Amino acid sequence: MTATPPVGDLARAVLDGARSRGWTLGAAESLTGGLVVAALVDVPGASAVVRGGVVAYATDVKGSVLGVDAALLSRRGPVDPGVAAQMAAGVRRALGTDVGLATTGVAGPDPQDGHAPGEVYVAVSTPAGDRVRRLDLPGDRPAVRAAAVRAVLALALEAEEGGDAPAPVKEA
Repeated sequence: MTATPPVGDLARAVLDGARSRGWTLGAAESLTGGLVVAALVDVPGASAVVRGGVVAYATDVKGSVLGVDAALLSRRGPVDPGVAAQMAAGVRRALGTDVGLATTGVAGPDPQDGHAPGEVYVAVSTPAGDRVRRLDLPGDRPAVRAAAVRAVLALALEAEEGGDAPAPVKEA
């Protein structure tokens, strides 16, 4: 088992990869509440790449600000791979970026709409396509939120490097 790189190293690598491609980044965050953008802007020079972020903590904000389909939100709720994908694409449109990162899920301590604490979806939307990953994260609320930040940055790095993409998201 390999050690997870520190969040600062992941953020720096994501920014370097985007910069080398001439890409800009934005983030749509729910359970992470701004921690993804904070990790990115902790890196000196981030302003050359990061355009901003949207904290869409409330379900209706995911629809009204990020353009997540209202029918999908009504049918599946905010903790869903399709919602994560639409959040990532929506922040690209809202902020005029090349890359959108997104986090949605349940940080805990209590379940939400039948989803257990630690069920998280992270998504990345790039000019090359979209990627979504489901995570079942252990730990308390701070641990789940921190792991979600690392996971979305790791997924962004994979997308930038052109690694194997997971299968497309299928909505039920």
